[in-house]
Amino acid sequence: MFDEFLTKADELVKNRQSFAIAVVVRYEAPISGKPGNKAIVFPDGKMWGWIGGGCAQPVVVKEALKALADGQPRLIRISPSSSPEEGIVDYTMTCHSGGTLDIYIEPVLPKPHILILGRSPVAKTLARLGKAIGYAVSVAARGADRESLGDIDSMQGELDLSQFKIAPQTFIVVSTQGEGDEEALEKALLTNALYVAFVASKTKAGKILEGLKERGVAIDRLSQVRAPAGLDIRAASPEEIAVSILAEIIQVNGTRAAASKPQSPVLRQEAKDPICGMMVDMSRAKHKSEFRGNSFYFCCSGCKQKFDQQPEKYALP
Repeated sequence: MFDEFLTKADELVKNRQSFAIAVVVRYEAPISGKPGNKAIVFPDGKMWGWIGGGCAQPVVVKEALKALADGQPRLIRISPSSSPEEGIVDYTMTCHSGGTLDIYIEPVLPKPHILILGRSPVAKTLARLGKAIGYAVSVAARGADRESLGDIDSMQGELDLSQFKIAPQTFIVVSTQGEGDEEALEKALLTNALYVAFVASKTKAGKILEGLKERGVAIDRLSQVRAPAGLDIRAASPEEIAVSILAEIIQVNGTRAAASKPQSPVLRQEAKDPICGMMVDMSRAKHKSEFRGNSFYFCCSGCKQKFDQQPEKYALP
């Protein structure tokens, strides 16, 4: 199982997918989860793996989605009685299984990916700077020399972008500077990347963009090109230009991250389990009962059975 878990996590990382890892780090019997049990939680709330019974899973999913939203790990405790402790998110669970689980949740978010088209001095410096701050860096350029680019993640000796996994979050920088400018920029604009920057003067960029317009590239797409590339910090040398471009990428990435955080990344429609007090996602609940025209949701079959035996006792307003 551990090998399968590592293989699954490695596959998700390579595909630049976000997910959260949940690992049971401590338990007090009786309870089904045991130290070392682990699961992967996806952004849609689905879970792969095992961390304990039905009562624990909704809590783990809820906190995992929070971790994916704020990028912060957390340690949660699920126990029959409340035991607040600094640094631990405490959940009271009175399901029939009893026992206590401590679960560590770690979000795994893809690194920003910079795809550089070209082998100019700006391109080489940007590649090294991008790696220095922990970004994933790829380069595509005819005649590119990997040794001069530093420890980049991948390289293509031609302007063939089919070899790269390009997502809307990919940052494409065209720094051909005289070596196939129009071809490189056109290929960049044919991707779904939201950030495309062109290292060129305003005059040169205007001419290249006009040429691409004549070749049928959509005006809306052309208007998205950032040219000259980078923040306006009066950069002059290739090194300074590379710094200005990386600064702009950091700024854009930070803005996107802030804008993409949902106000409530957790289960949207919740109801309290009248037996154990757990919050249950109404849209995903597998156990439900009707009593006097009202719906009641449960975290597990045990809570539902207990309710169905004496619904008038637990169906409080």
